[in-house]
Amino acid sequence: MPENPDIFGRVTDSNKETLMPITDWPADERPREKLLQKGPAILSDAELLAIFLRTGVRGKTAVDLARELLNRFGSLRSLLQADMEQFHQHPGLGPAKFALLQAVLEMARRHLREDLARGAALSNPELTRDYLVAQLRDYSREVFACLFLDSRHRMIHFEELFHGTLNGTSVYPREVVKQALVVNASSVILAHNHPSGESTPSDADRQITRRIQQALALVEIQVLDHFVIGDGTPYSFAEHGLL
Repeated sequence: MPENPDIFGRVTDSNKETLMPITDWPADERPREKLLQKGPAILSDAELLAIFLRTGVRGKTAVDLARELLNRFGSLRSLLQADMEQFHQHPGLGPAKFALLQAVLEMARRHLREDLARGAALSNPELTRDYLVAQLRDYSREVFACLFLDSRHRMIHFEELFHGTLNGTSVYPREVVKQALVVNASSVILAHNHPSGESTPSDADRQITRRIQQALALVEIQVLDHFVIGDGTPYSFAEHGLL
């Protein structure tokens, strides 16, 4: 009977040659030890994924399996975006690991939310961008959301208001106004994603931004920015002089 392989090394049948376990690797090459000694930023995508996987499969360490998965999915982001059906098609990725991955991703989102809630959104624009990217970038359809802020530009509430298709979504300014009044917002940051990955706003994006801006102005609520989330740096209407 073969033993259970794990992150510490490959284990094969007793009749086959045993491959070098990770515990026999130099300490500065073992993913977990590297992370503890030098921090997570120094690790490759495969090494980070290997720590998450914890276990390999027969004849492969967790590092080998991680490299294979990255090749199959094409990138770490594509793997993280995979739905349950896609995820389960690959050896070593069962329901337990899918649930664990979703929990890790949600903890990351909530961590960003808590950081953003501690201070003014406009005093840390990078954190605001990171939060909106974490919330919206990986959707396969367009989602339009609002970040509602108080008079000090602190976050009150984030809400995905409209969900559309791959190519667009219907946005209703009156619903934005209604929700802003419900949460007693003084200002709003708009955001939506482009599943294509292209973050340049369309003419329709510009038009709906003006309509929302005009509708909110009637109740003395300011639109501070509108971010378009794509694959690269989010596009800021404010930074490009469009507000």
